[in-house]
Amino acid sequence: MKLPAVVIIIALLINCAGVFAQLPENKSASKPGTKILPTLDKDFKKNKVIAHRGAWKNTKTPENSLASLEAAINMGCMGSEVDVHMSSDSAIIINHDPHYAGLPVQQSTLNALKNIPLANGESIPVLEDFLRIIQQQKGTRLILEIKPSQIGHDWAMATVKKVMDIVQKMKAQPWIIYISFDYEMCKEILRIDPNASVQYLNGDKTPAELRKDGMTGMNYHYSVYNKHPEWIQQAKDEGLKLNAWTVNDPQIMKLLLQYGFDYITTNEPEMLFDLLKN
Repeated sequence: MKLPAVVIIIALLINCAGVFAQLPENKSASKPGTKILPTLDKDFKKNKVIAHRGAWKNTKTPENSLASLEAAINMGCMGSEVDVHMSSDSAIIINHDPHYAGLPVQQSTLNALKNIPLANGESIPVLEDFLRIIQQQKGTRLILEIKPSQIGHDWAMATVKKVMDIVQKMKAQPWIIYISFDYEMCKEILRIDPNASVQYLNGDKTPAELRKDGMTGMNYHYSVYNKHPEWIQQAKDEGLKLNAWTVNDPQIMKLLLQYGFDYITTNEPEMLFDLLKN
């Protein structure tokens, strides 16, 4: 029997509320981290809102575009997340998937990729484009996800080095929080810059392991915290920032706020701002 749409929606909301039924009581505020962004930390927004691939969904701009980054800044998000790969000629390309318009990013040249515009007419951006924009203001950080390599470990390490070289050359370190699903890439970031702010994404490391290896944050899919509710308080005790991705349901947002998460990564930054106001 086909259920009415309203029944399905109610059931989904009940399920979302149950996702965090086992979570521990929010006992205390996060312990201050040991790594402070150097000169601009006091100026950055403190509102918990990270726009996933920029503020693209409700602004009708392409994901990971200059326009979506500018929209996130104009909206006042504390962070705008972006994804990067290295092209075959060592350019750091802004793109989520390993392919762009059918071309494998890591095996294509920058010129080949730039020949195919984004939906709004922009050329596919490179990291330098994003850093120039982010450095023109002091409110929004760039949450820089370095994607794992499709080619291998050496390429992954070379990608990290190239990203770090660009960030350091442009003196953009204060604006950057690094994230990655590849734990070795996270550790390489910290080897190059021990003061970098680094959050791990994959969900398979305990708070104690993250702190031991120098990570500054735990940035897991929200479902991981349901499987390991004890990690929430443990992360706070270790002085780690708590982030959850990619949260587009208001009920889950409310629960994460209730349990004291520092950041929430979302495709719906406007929705999260509305919840924070209330």
